Amino acid sequence: MHIRADDLNVDWFSSSYSNDQGGQCVQGGRLSDTMAVRDSKDPHGPAFTFPAASWNEFIRAVSDGQFDA
Repeated sequence: MHIRADDLNVDWFSSSYSNDQGGQCVQGGRLSDTMAVRDSKDPHGPAFTFPAASWNEFIRAVSDGQFDA
């Protein structure tokens, strides 16, 4: 689901793997049972939300290399 980032009461964070790329990163925010994601270059723009279980499965798949080219 996508909503305006401003409509979420969340503390946004960047990955520890992000470096200073001039604000070019994805930021996340944890809600009770949801993970929100937004583009750091557009902090007032859209945010996408995912059920926590789905987000955790995605992170697990990335860590396992399932999306490596």
